[in-house]
Amino acid sequence: MEKKKLHIVSLSGGKDSTAMLLRMLEKGWPVDLILFCDTGLEFDGMYHHIEKLEKYIGRPITRLKSEYSFEYLLLEHMPRRKNPELFGRKGYSWAGPRNRWCTAMLKQRIIDRYLRNLAKEYELVQYIGIAADEPQRIRNFRYPLVEWGMTEADCLAYCKERGFDWDGLYDIFHRVSCWCCPLQSYDELRKLRKHFPELWKKLRDWDSHTWRTFLKHYSVEQLEIRFAFEEERLAAGLPIKGRAFFDALRERLKEGDA
Repeated sequence: MEKKKLHIVSLSGGKDSTAMLLRMLEKGWPVDLILFCDTGLEFDGMYHHIEKLEKYIGRPITRLKSEYSFEYLLLEHMPRRKNPELFGRKGYSWAGPRNRWCTAMLKQRIIDRYLRNLAKEYELVQYIGIAADEPQRIRNFRYPLVEWGMTEADCLAYCKERGFDWDGLYDIFHRVSCWCCPLQSYDELRKLRKHFPELWKKLRDWDSHTWRTFLKHYSVEQLEIRFAFEEERLAAGLPIKGRAFFDALRERLKEGDA
């Protein structure tokens, strides 16, 4: 017996997936289920956005969430270790480019488990909000934004025209995802420290209680020293690039370690 198709929109909550959902509904495309997986690490502005979006479209958004918190997995969980050097160490600690455990544990596994249950009864058609100017991420799903030729800039403008502003998050950051992601650029981290000091304080606290530094070359405490040093130099009209800057920064970091 042929299964009935179930059209599922994967909603991260960012500008691209939001624009995709809005335009699909405006065009009358079939949308049976809207999935938002909450990592627990979203900015408050993102949660406000999801609530506003739900009211705007007049239909429910299904929220999924792991039974484990990021903080527990980061600091307390005891996974099976293959590397003997890591035996006895608590928590996964910070993710890296080759080990994005947080994406796997807090999003992908949760979504995959939910979809596997649906797939027993339905033929799933998934819609992913990948913009036309990032096609390198395409896999075996449907990508309406690519079909429509909508770039990231197009998506943001499209959403703003409909009154969505994420409480100003996109006026600060280029990308709006988990606020504590160690794969962010230095520029995004500078903005986090400046605009969200309470989150920066939490980031620093987590980093002080785990065994891998937040970035390969910097702990959060060292980033704090670097960013403060940059501000001092800029105020004095000095550059924050080049050999002279990094020589001076190394000295400042040594002072911080003393």
